[in-house]
Amino acid sequence: MTLGRFALAMSALVAIALGLGGLADSAEPLKTAKRPAFDLTKRVPFTTSHVHGAPGPPDPYQTEVAFPQVKFDDPLEICVLPGASRLIVAERKGKIFSFENDRAKGKPQLLIDVKRTVYGVVAHPDFAKNGYIYASSIVDATDGAPKGTRVSRFICKERNPPQADMSTEKIILEWPSGGHNGGCLRFGPDRFLYISTGDGSGIADMNLSGQNPKDLLGSILRIDVNRVEESAGYSAPTDNPFADGKEGRPEVYAYGIRQTWKFSWDSKTGLMWGGDVGQDLWEEVNLIVKGGNYGWSIKEGDAPFRPNRPKGLSEIIAPVIVQPHSEFRSLTGGYFYHGSRLPDLQGLYVYGDYDTGKIWAMKYDDPKSPRTWQLADTQLRIIAFCEDPNQEIYILDFIGGQVHRLAKAPPPPADAPKFPTRLSQTGLFSSTKDHTPAAGLIPYSVNAPLWSDGAEKERFLALPGTSQIEFDVETYPQPAPGAPPGWRFPADTVLVKTFSLELEKGNSASKRRLETRLLHFKPMPGTDEVGAQFWRGYTYIWNEDQSDAELAEADGLTRTYSILDASAKGGKRDQVYRFPSRSECTMCHTFSAKYSLGVETRQMNKDHDYGGKVENQLAVLERLGVFKKPLPKKPAELPKLVDYHDKKQSLEDRARSYLHSNCAHCHRKWGGGNAEFQLLQTLPVGELGIVDTKPGQGAFGLADPRILVPGDPARSLIAHRMGLIGSGRMPHISSNKVDEESLQLIKDWIKQLPKEK
Repeated sequence: MTLGRFALAMSALVAIALGLGGLADSAEPLKTAKRPAFDLTKRVPFTTSHVHGAPGPPDPYQTEVAFPQVKFDDPLEICVLPGASRLIVAERKGKIFSFENDRAKGKPQLLIDVKRTVYGVVAHPDFAKNGYIYASSIVDATDGAPKGTRVSRFICKERNPPQADMSTEKIILEWPSGGHNGGCLRFGPDRFLYISTGDGSGIADMNLSGQNPKDLLGSILRIDVNRVEESAGYSAPTDNPFADGKEGRPEVYAYGIRQTWKFSWDSKTGLMWGGDVGQDLWEEVNLIVKGGNYGWSIKEGDAPFRPNRPKGLSEIIAPVIVQPHSEFRSLTGGYFYHGSRLPDLQGLYVYGDYDTGKIWAMKYDDPKSPRTWQLADTQLRIIAFCEDPNQEIYILDFIGGQVHRLAKAPPPPADAPKFPTRLSQTGLFSSTKDHTPAAGLIPYSVNAPLWSDGAEKERFLALPGTSQIEFDVETYPQPAPGAPPGWRFPADTVLVKTFSLELEKGNSASKRRLETRLLHFKPMPGTDEVGAQFWRGYTYIWNEDQSDAELAEADGLTRTYSILDASAKGGKRDQVYRFPSRSECTMCHTFSAKYSLGVETRQMNKDHDYGGKVENQLAVLERLGVFKKPLPKKPAELPKLVDYHDKKQSLEDRARSYLHSNCAHCHRKWGGGNAEFQLLQTLPVGELGIVDTKPGQGAFGLADPRILVPGDPARSLIAHRMGLIGSGRMPHISSNKVDEESLQLIKDWIKQLPKEK
């Protein structure tokens, strides 16, 4: 056996030992049929896609409209009216309605219009006697006072149906705000009023309120509205954790909260549960206890966020549920189900997600290891849950404006399509073995590729039929200085990328396909203002004879390949290669980066070889009618990155393009990078927050390092961490090999930066 064949065989044995088979014991060239040149004159419709839905068994539940005659405009909250068979719904613009808890009779009737943004509403437990309604609302700045959140009490003078007016308003409590205002109101089993406040920050707890119980922000408050002090519309219960006011505000019940949008109590156990909305990567559900510290902003979920910030007075309590952003993006806390209509849900915590429409359940039989699973995948924007007097659960949809409930899903038809478990079943390739794309797929390339441990990539854009793209219209979330706009794609768009690796360095005959990754687009109801999109990532791992690829499990896989490399000791080296999990996909393909990292203006504004003819990609897409409107400018006038391998380009452009494509999807506002700086190519270096900035994650063995020290790459952590393997490596996922060429590029760039005087 030759050395080359021996290495390939050993690679196969290693892969087999890892459970998914290896590559064929062959050094023959990778066989790919010669493709016809791509037709640049007319667009061919793509009609063969079978990428629909999601892998796994069908969900056991679906949703149905609970009250067909009831519909609202941007509703944010729903609750019960004690002592009456009625529900209350608050609309964002200030109108609060009630309606009968009767599927046939329900019809909205105006309770009050507070004429300002309302976040929460709740009725007093003794509403039947006193007619008290409480609402949280946003008050604009007046007379120099800051904009803030206000909790008010209103009195319903009419009860059937209930009606109140603004003349009855009594201000109970106010606090400054400016983002993450909280505003959920609930009366607890103890008849005290509980209020979530949010951290009041636009991003990253800039006011450091999370760990500071001396202000009202980032907390769950607990007040007594039945015992009123002269100076306020409430009193603080004497058993609150900071009742004496020495170490925290007397109103604070729990803290370390980012944005507990909704909370509730389990009516059987009396335990309090809150769903906290995450920032970058994680959503969480917490078991709320008196005096509890839930970690924000030292932690997000159970992961470090800003670990060097001052910690609060008590130890951090870990969340009970942590959901990655591949599953949830804006968690809405729910209720434990104790109704009779759906017996299989008895005793389960039912919660959901605003951004993805998913509804999940948790079984809390083992507090150390609660079990969670998906109940339904909906098109709802789940803004709130409600438990009625019969302990049935309702779901409020922000965009559609209706109240829904869960129902058992019917069994799928025998001929219902299943999610493809092999690449050949996706309809994306006319010949999978030859890697020949199906008719209608559009090949593309990017200016500045993401480093993938030396793997080469081939890319295709699959747009259903002749559907079109809206150019540079996605701007959510805002504000986000420097963030380029993204493209808006049609439903069921698939981005296709195949990775290949040489098993003998410099020998194209040893190249083998490793994986084909798909990004599949599912639009959500609403507009760009609320981030109306969701992408799912999947990996297909190529088999031993390179004829097909199998869908990888959700957790991904790591393999080790033996690579022939004359520069390595003994002529070969082991290369660890990571096939990413579906959660890992979303750590780079973030909503702040507009998900599709390569299919965007700066990356696509380049010449591409379409099989013998080279043309600018944006011009080709425009000519083929891919864009809904003509380009706003000629491609030469539109922004672009450069190929950072191209030494004809300036050192500045090459380095900034590398950092933008490899780092800036995380290192931008809202991006998930666990540091307060940006690496966008669109901003001047002086506005990135990196120059002479002390690191927040440790020194990594360097003496007095900074994120970037102009003229001194040895003290610059950007360069140092690019050269690490294992802990501290950047990029920190799906890479186990240093990009030596690009590392030198960044060092050269830092070295020539002028030192500040």
